[in-house]
Amino acid sequence: MQNVTDPGAELIARDIELAATVRRFPEATVLVVGDLILDRYVTGSVARLSPEAPIPVLRPTGGRSTLGGAANVALNVATLGGQAILVGVIGPDQAGAEIEALVRGTDRITPALLTVANRPTTAKTRFMSGAHQLLRLDEETTAPLPPDAADALLALVEREMERVSVVILSDYAKGVLCDGVLDAILLRARAAGKIVIADPKRPDFSAYRGATVLTPNENEVRVATHIDASDDTDADRAGRAALEATGGEAVLVTRSAKGLTLVRRGAAPLHVPTRAREVADVSGAGDTLVASLAVALGAGAPLPQAALLANVTAGISVGKQGTATVSAQELLGVLHLEDLVATDRKVASWEEALAQVASWRAQGLRVGFANGCFDLIHPGHVRLLSEARAACDRLVVALNSDASVQRLKGPTRPVQNETARATVMASLAPVDLVVLFGEDTPLELIRTLRPDVLVKGADYTIDQVVGGDLVQGWGGRVVLVNLAEGHSTTGTIRRMTAPAAAE
Repeated sequence: MQNVTDPGAELIARDIELAATVRRFPEATVLVVGDLILDRYVTGSVARLSPEAPIPVLRPTGGRSTLGGAANVALNVATLGGQAILVGVIGPDQAGAEIEALVRGTDRITPALLTVANRPTTAKTRFMSGAHQLLRLDEETTAPLPPDAADALLALVEREMERVSVVILSDYAKGVLCDGVLDAILLRARAAGKIVIADPKRPDFSAYRGATVLTPNENEVRVATHIDASDDTDADRAGRAALEATGGEAVLVTRSAKGLTLVRRGAAPLHVPTRAREVADVSGAGDTLVASLAVALGAGAPLPQAALLANVTAGISVGKQGTATVSAQELLGVLHLEDLVATDRKVASWEEALAQVASWRAQGLRVGFANGCFDLIHPGHVRLLSEARAACDRLVVALNSDASVQRLKGPTRPVQNETARATVMASLAPVDLVVLFGEDTPLELIRTLRPDVLVKGADYTIDQVVGGDLVQGWGGRVVLVNLAEGHSTTGTIRRMTAPAAAE
């Protein structure tokens, strides 16, 4: 009999494993070294052409500055939940001051910035009318760092390297990763046993020899290897040629709408189709992908799994306008929700839940909150949820993730994975929203959503209810529900396994 595997089930199982890795992202500390860029945006409206030349006249109405280049990579690491140490060069100018202020104002980024005299900070100013870019002004130098600055930069790298497990070389060809600096970092990182991810801009990939993983895009690998990587076969060939040039462990070729190709020594290529639902802007997507790859590897994921996570993260990024970052909660939302779209949109990420709760409050509705593992739904659960819903206008149910259940209940639990439990919970009439959390308690989620009513079984006392003091502190109340006797998941499992044990 032929064994047929359901690809949908495989996707769900894979995404559950990926979600478990995402929850370990805070364990990763990544050193990012490379070219720092300040991205400026001047926005306005265009109503006429200039009488002086056939060009539009922009009337500015606003502007903003964001981190670009290696600084954007560090920002993505931090937004995903990892710890980033950023080493780079700025000039003694306004753009440098803006980069320093933005970095220091960002949680989970530790700056180690070197100010070099007579060297302008790289700044790109985009003049925008709506979503249309009219002009880009680049202020930069691409000259290699002078020897004294290179030595000072390497001293910073050496000082910080022992604190990290992964090093990202973010090369934007602005002169910071010049020959002497690049060679020295690769040598020191290899001697220290660090994973090195190089995002290349040079046409000669041998300059990155010693990097663990190279991440060129389709155009970069074509220029370097003279192999068109537009289809899977040629992407594999180009990746293997690049692999020989670097002597590393893997090459990850990013192929835009076609996804990516992972080439490893002694292994078949892994071709991963894009997970992007829609493409709004590809700006910064490469930075997001590299950051996600690094954080996943730093959290202990094997390379193929890290590549899958990087692919999902980049797919979220390109759906946003402009250079954008992706949070761990957004990533978890996609991993959990894509397989639930056809069943119920009640399952939400933390950000979506926060927005929905705000909408309910704007309508004057009271929001209730209940939490638990809810492994096997039984009459006791149904009673709890029904009475919880009666105590409020809208009910949010927080489910422990699989990893959280295992920590609380032991290695044989849960019986049903988090996707199955979320699907069942979302199908119950008293439940208006389902949110997953990976901690042992829902305290942080309670702080985030600030429910008006907190519901728990009457086997607890009010002072034992996690978050009860918080809810009462902002004027809410704690409701204890009498549970139906004789019903528990543990008891059900014991009755199911007892006959087998007796045999």
